[in-house]
Amino acid sequence: MEGFWQDFSTAPAVGPAYGDRYSVMLGERVLDLPIRPLPQEDKAVASLIANQASFAVIDQLTEAMADLAAGFQPDVVVGLPTLGLTFAPGIARALGHPNYVPLGYSRKFWYRDDLSVPISSITSPDAEKQLFIDPLILPRIAGRRVLVVDDVASTGRSLLAVAKLLAACDVTVAGAVVAMRQGAHDPAADPFPIAHVFTTPRFTRRADGWWPER
Repeated sequence: MEGFWQDFSTAPAVGPAYGDRYSVMLGERVLDLPIRPLPQEDKAVASLIANQASFAVIDQLTEAMADLAAGFQPDVVVGLPTLGLTFAPGIARALGHPNYVPLGYSRKFWYRDDLSVPISSITSPDAEKQLFIDPLILPRIAGRRVLVVDDVASTGRSLLAVAKLLAACDVTVAGAVVAMRQGAHDPAADPFPIAHVFTTPRFTRRADGWWPER
């Protein structure tokens, strides 16, 4: 294997004490994910960096996500930057949509403050950014059922920010689809239904390796 996210493995990593990787199943295929320590060095997560993955892996994930997306019957697919934009176009195509709506971090001069929200994530907790939607896109989503697409849902902070942004856009959020749901979560705390292809735990370091948190 050339590196993580490039190919499918033949045998999963065996725990419960893990070394440098954690395995998930995509149908009958095994995908190895690197275990990355967080700034608290005794804590870690399994990592998926979609824009570094091979086309074969992305295609398999996109197909699985599109199957989940169909259940929401959305009118429009909205992709989150940065890595949700890897999946959103393919999902929109699979649903028969002519386009999709990308959100962004880069502010254009015609953007509006009332169509932006602050956003942060578990992997960049000190790098709060601003999430924008282009005002020119509003007619494409107003009054419609929207599906949000991202790569990972972990703490839920990103999706809460998206919910706040879309609340200003006169849309109905049907739900979200992500490749990976990370760590324990309470569906009742989600801003809208979130479907996922696979789940991964968070990890705590012990003397013999990384142990999944229960």
